[in-house]
Amino acid sequence: MTTPTIAVRDLTMQFDEVTALDQLTLETPPGITGLVGANGAGKTTLMRILLGLQQPTTGQVAIHGHDVATDPTAVRQRVGWMPEGDCLPGDIAAAEFVAHSARLAGLPPRAARLRASETLFLVGLEEERFRPIGDFSTGMTQRVKLAQAIVHDPDLVLLDEPASGLDPDGRIEMLALVRRLGEFGIDVLISSHVLSDITATSSWVVLLDRGTLLRNGPVTPDRATGTVVVEVLDRPDALVGHLTAQGVAVAADGVRLVVGPGSDDLEPTIVAAAAATGSGLVRMTREVATLEDEFLAADAQRRTAAAQAAPEATADDTRPPPPPPPAEGSRR
Repeated sequence: MTTPTIAVRDLTMQFDEVTALDQLTLETPPGITGLVGANGAGKTTLMRILLGLQQPTTGQVAIHGHDVATDPTAVRQRVGWMPEGDCLPGDIAAAEFVAHSARLAGLPPRAARLRASETLFLVGLEEERFRPIGDFSTGMTQRVKLAQAIVHDPDLVLLDEPASGLDPDGRIEMLALVRRLGEFGIDVLISSHVLSDITATSSWVVLLDRGTLLRNGPVTPDRATGTVVVEVLDRPDALVGHLTAQGVAVAADGVRLVVGPGSDDLEPTIVAAAAATGSGLVRMTREVATLEDEFLAADAQRRTAAAQAAPEATADDTRPPPPPPPAEGSRR
């Protein structure tokens, strides 16, 4: 049986009154895993715990079978880290900084310089590697951060919002680099609040919301649903009535109809009904379920379960109200 890349058991992280992670349990397989959640979902906290930079309140974490708490050296030898924030020195050249990162990982000076040159070539900075980092654009800076994270050839690299702040072309290029890491056999955990970044790179997804796990499973491709969106030119009421009489569910919003869910032959049924009623069809589109739809559905299900589990106030609650505060200047 394949050892999971990341194994988390009953992980909780408490900051005073805030619970960043709440009894989180999950495993991820080899490959590229997307870590998804809104800001404040606990993504960066989880990554910092995986790196051993933060000690959890309770729980256990292992990377490739090595416990982060009891065997931190083995973990750090196998892991690379690309932080989200601006953390690079601006007054030294990219080649010097990445070579320094390689030496920190244990490479001798000559091998570190060679590996730095190869890694900067991989991320597309071969021409700029001797320029000071402070002169770099946002996209170039992100590439330097990626280079220092992989220069020591880690087994797992953690990428915290690697496409943050990039223009559309830069985002596409960065995501292509992430996919390339997977092709080289490096396991990746990529954190993002942009769901399209995850579907473009990952085969596995972890969905977090307020420190709780919404989903841990494979990324499924967008799939057609049993619902068809129809826009008509005129006579929507006649078309709705005709379809309803045939037992087809229809929700109308002006000239826009949502037909179904139903079988795969909804489109021919709609066309026949439009011909029978004289309604002009502008377009028909089969709705598609995306990762975003899955995230929203899982979040709604979690909120509903939490609301049902919450104790409700009852009418026969006879506890007296709290006493009013004393008047200003009065003594007790």
